[in-house]
Amino acid sequence: CKSLTEVVIPEGVTSIERGVFASCTNLARVNIPSNVTSIGENAFRYCSSLTSITIPNGVTSIGGTAFERCSALTSLIIPGSVTSIGTGAFKGCSGLNSVTIPGSVTSIGTNAFISCSGLTSVTIQDGVASIGTSAFAYCLSLISVDIPLSVTSIKDQAFFSCSKLATIK
Repeated sequence: CKSLTEVVIPEGVTSIERGVFASCTNLARVNIPSNVTSIGENAFRYCSSLTSITIPNGVTSIGGTAFERCSALTSLIIPGSVTSIGTGAFKGCSGLNSVTIPGSVTSIGTNAFISCSGLTSVTIQDGVASIGTSAFAYCLSLISVDIPLSVTSIKDQAFFSCSKLATIK
């Protein structure tokens, strides 16, 4: 799929299966219809030209490494319908600069945003209970994090090597 630059997924599709667009390095635009409820593991892994993705309200799960190394991804909206963000889901998305995790997400997976070197701010909304191991490790530009009272568990090295982290609320 090296020459694939745009994908329009038909309305009848309800899930984006594991690895379906992995390594489509020139894929820049994806239109995900509103009836999709899950994005599988590795679905868009290594899609290094993907600049933005709108995850529709209705998606409940984002699989492990679903968007790993989508280095051009600068815009990300996680809707309030998402309840789980898998291991390494956004690992190495170095273009992301801010992320808001909705309160519907019960836990942020291990390595979920590890090595997102451009990430400067993270807002975790009330309702999230746990932040996984190394979830934001090596986010070298991270300067502020908002953590609500609903978070009862922050796992090992969640913010490891975030040397610019100056504010945690």
